[in-house]
Amino acid sequence: LKAQWHVTPRHNPAVRFPSDFALVRLDALVVSAALMLLRACAPVRSVFPQSSSQLKPLETIPSRVSRQVCQWSQVSMASPFSSSSRGDVWTSPATELGAESLWNQGYSGAGVKVAIFDTGIHEGHPHFKNIKERSDWTNENTLDDQVGHGTFVAGVISSKEECEGFAPDAELFIFRVFTKAQVSYTTWFLDAFNYALHLGIHVLNLSIGGTDFMDRPFIEKVLELSASNVLVISAIGNDGPLYGTLNNPADQLDVIGVGGIDTDETVAPFSSRGMTTWELPGGYGRMKPDVVTFSRNVVGSRLDRGCKTLTGTSVASPVVAGAVTLLSSIIPESIRWQIINPASMKQALTQTADRIENANMFEQGAGRLNLESAAEYLRTYKPQVTILPSKVDFLDCPYAWPYCSQPMYATGMPTVVNTTILNGLAVSGRLAEPPRWVPQINGEHLVVSLSYSEVIWPWTGYLALTIRVPDSSASWGGIVSGTVYITVESPPAAGESMPRRSSTQFELIVEVIPTPPREKRILWDQTHNLRYPPGYLPRDNLDIKTDLLDWNADHPHTNFKQMYDVLRSNGLYIEITARDWSCFDASLYGTLFIVDPEDQFTTAEMQKLQQDILTRGLSVMIWADWFDPELIPKLEFFDENTHSQWTPATGGCHIPAINALLKPFGMAFGQTVFNGEISLGNHKATFSSGTSIISFPAGGRLLPFRLYDQSAEILRTKIFQSSTVVPVLGFIDAATAYGLTEPLETLRAGRIAIYGDSHCIDSSHMLIDCFWLLLSLLNYTMSGQIDETLFPDESILPHPFESTPLRPAHHRSEWFMKHSRFASEPPLECPMQSTQPLYNGLSEPTVVNNANVKNNFNSSVKIREWTVGPHQDVIMDWEGANRFKLLFIMIGLLALLFLSGRWRTGRRRRAQDPIEV
Repeated sequence: LKAQWHVTPRHNPAVRFPSDFALVRLDALVVSAALMLLRACAPVRSVFPQSSSQLKPLETIPSRVSRQVCQWSQVSMASPFSSSSRGDVWTSPATELGAESLWNQGYSGAGVKVAIFDTGIHEGHPHFKNIKERSDWTNENTLDDQVGHGTFVAGVISSKEECEGFAPDAELFIFRVFTKAQVSYTTWFLDAFNYALHLGIHVLNLSIGGTDFMDRPFIEKVLELSASNVLVISAIGNDGPLYGTLNNPADQLDVIGVGGIDTDETVAPFSSRGMTTWELPGGYGRMKPDVVTFSRNVVGSRLDRGCKTLTGTSVASPVVAGAVTLLSSIIPESIRWQIINPASMKQALTQTADRIENANMFEQGAGRLNLESAAEYLRTYKPQVTILPSKVDFLDCPYAWPYCSQPMYATGMPTVVNTTILNGLAVSGRLAEPPRWVPQINGEHLVVSLSYSEVIWPWTGYLALTIRVPDSSASWGGIVSGTVYITVESPPAAGESMPRRSSTQFELIVEVIPTPPREKRILWDQTHNLRYPPGYLPRDNLDIKTDLLDWNADHPHTNFKQMYDVLRSNGLYIEITARDWSCFDASLYGTLFIVDPEDQFTTAEMQKLQQDILTRGLSVMIWADWFDPELIPKLEFFDENTHSQWTPATGGCHIPAINALLKPFGMAFGQTVFNGEISLGNHKATFSSGTSIISFPAGGRLLPFRLYDQSAEILRTKIFQSSTVVPVLGFIDAATAYGLTEPLETLRAGRIAIYGDSHCIDSSHMLIDCFWLLLSLLNYTMSGQIDETLFPDESILPHPFESTPLRPAHHRSEWFMKHSRFASEPPLECPMQSTQPLYNGLSEPTVVNNANVKNNFNSSVKIREWTVGPHQDVIMDWEGANRFKLLFIMIGLLALLFLSGRWRTGRRRRAQDPIEV
C-alpha cells in the first residue's frame, strides 16, 4: 500500500514551515476508495484536484478552462511614451503618472516588501538594486527568467534606470511560479502564498486571471493574504470589449482589480468589462474594475538589460502595484502599516481617480489612476469607512450605465444596486446598527430595501439596495433622491481602549416615469440560464474552438448588452427575472423573452405560463440554440489544467425543456445542429450552431432556409458539407396554436414566436447581428403586427407541420442534475407582496469568520470539493493535523479496507499512471 499512497515532498523554501495542505500521490487503482476515506476523516477539511495554469500571450486567445492566464502581448511598434526616435530614451509609466514629484520629496518605496509572482528574474540584472530574495516554486530548479514577463513586470514596479519603475528602493521578492513553458500548478501558488505570509510581504502583484470565481483554494488563500494586510493587485483580464468578462481574483471585493486604458487615455478595447457575475442570477453584479491605467505599449525591462514595450492588463497591474508601493512609502515607517491596508489603499486610489469621459462604471471603475492626488489623500488619511461607488445617479449617463439607461416605474421588477463597503478601520467589523434609508426629494415614490454583510471581513463587505416604485406612483413621473447611512464598528487598535467607529453614506438619485403600457415591456428570463462555473456549459457556437465554455452569464448587461441597447433605443423596457416564474404578474408584460435556457422548467412554471399565455395575454418569444444528445459526448475533453475529464452538463441550450414548454401549443425543436445564413427581404444574418423546428401548428407562419448539417459534419467528420432546407423561424397567435375556436377578438391569448439560434443577438462571438429580426418579431408578439416584406402570406401553414427528425429526449444526465437549479427542487415561494427585497442582491462566496483567522500557516478555510476521476491530482487540506500521523491513519484504514474484501471492482483494470491528490 505504501507504493500506492504517499505525500509528495515539497522542494521549495516553504518546506521549512508547517502547511495547511498536502499533495498526496495515489495509484489510479485506489483513487475512489482513498478519496472516500480522506473525505470521511475528521481532520481533513476538503479534497480537490490538483490543477495547472498556463501563461499565454494576448495574441493567443486563452482557453476558458485555464485558472490563471497571464494577460500580455509583446508589441513591435514604437512606445507611445518614447521621447526619442532612436528608442534609446524611454518615458516610463512612472514618469508619465508624476512619480518624479514624489521621488524629489525623497519617497522611492524604501521599506516596502513587494512580491512578484511571475516567471522569475536573472541574478544581477542591472535595473534592480534591491532584490532581497529569488525563489523557485516550479519543478525546473532554476531562479532565472526564461520568458521575460517577470523581468518586465519587476521593471515597471522597481527598475532604477533606463525604463524607470515607480519604487526603485522597494525590497523585491521574486517568486518564480511559472515554468519556461509558462505552466504552473495550484499547489505551487498555495506554497508560494504561504511563504509570502511568512516573509511579511506588503504588496503582491498577480498579473494573472481566470474565469473560475469558484476556485476555492486559490480564492480563500487570497482572502487570507488580504486579512494579513497584504495589498493584492491583479489584472482584470483581456476579454473586452465584451461585458461580463472580469477575471478572478481581480473581481474579488478585497483585491485591487486593474483595467487598462489606451494611448489616447480611453478604456482599452481589450480590457475586460464588468459587472461581476458571481452574484447572478439571484442578485446583481457590482462595479469592477476598481481603477484603470496604462496598458498599451507600456515600457518595462528586457530580460537582460534595456527596455521594451508590452500590452495588456497584466502590464497595467504592475503599474498600479508600483504606484501602491510608492504611495505606501510616503507614510512614516513607524505608523505605515497602521494606516495602509487593503481598504485604505483602495480608498486612496478610487476616491482620487479621474473619471474618463464617455465610459461607464463597468468599463473604468472609479476612473483613471491619479498618483499625485492619491498621495495627497494618504498624507492626511484618518481610518474611515467608505462605500464604493458612493453614489448612483440615474441621470448621470454614460457613467451610471445601466442604471441611467432605463428609468424606474411602478409594478416593475426591482432594481438592485450592489455596493462595496471599504472598512479602513480594521480587518474586521460589523455594522453598529442597521443601515438607514432616508428619503429626500419625492421620497414617497420609492421603496428601498437594504441587505448587507453581517461581518465585514477582510476589510470589505457589501451593501445592496433593492429599489422599487410603489403601485400608488403608477401615473407619477419625476426625480427621487435619498441617502443610505451606515456606521461601522471595529475592534480597537493596539493601544486603544474603545472600539473604532466610522459613519458614511451612499447617495441615490432615481428617475421615475409613469408606468409604460405592457406593449412596451419585455420580461427577460434570467432564471433558467446556467453558466460556467461551476459546470461545463459548452459554447453556443461550435465553430469557436478556442472558447470552450459559456461563462458570460447570458445577461442583458453582459454579453447581451448590445441587444439591450438596441431595445432601449427603440423605446422598449427590459426587466429581468431573478426567481422562478411564480413571481411575476403576466398581465403587466407584452412579451416573456426566453433566450438560450440551459436549465429545465418546473411543472408549476409550465402550467402557469400556459395560463398566462391563454388567459392573460402574455406573448412568449424563444430563441434557442443547439442540442444534440449524440454530439454532447463528443465535446468531452481531458483538461490538462485540472487533470480531469470534462463532460458537458447539456447542449448550447436545453431543447427538451423548451419542447416540454411548447408541447401544449404543438411546437417542438429538433436535435440536429445547423449552420449557415438566413436572408429575409434585404436583411441577412448568420445562423451558427442552431436547431430547426420539427413541429408547428397550422395557421402560423413558418420560414425555412437552406442550412448546413453541422451535426453530420462533426459526428461523421465529413469533408464536404451537406445542406438541406429546414424551418428555423415560426410565429403564431397562441389561441390558434392551442386550437381555441372562439373569435380571436374575444380571447385574451397572447402570441408565440420561436427561432432556432441566439448567436446573432449574443455579442460573445457575433458575426452579423439580426436585431432587425428581433425587432420585427417583437413587433408581432407585442402588437400582432406582421412585416409582410419579411414574412409573406406564403409562409402561412395550411396544415400542421411535422418533420421526421428525432426530437431530443428528456435530458437528466449526472452532470445536468448536479448543476440544475430546478431538476429536483420545487419552485421558490414568491415574496412579491412583501416589502422585503425579492432577492438579497448577493450570493456571496463563503466568508470565514474572522475569529478563526490566524496569520500563520495553520490557518485554514473550507474549500469546495471536486469530483475526482482517474489521472487526477488532488490536494488534501487539513486544520491543525500532523501530516505524518494522518498519513499512517490513512494507510491503516486502506489496509483494513483492502483486507476486508470491501475494495473490489466489477472488473480488473490495468495499471495506470499514478495520480496526485
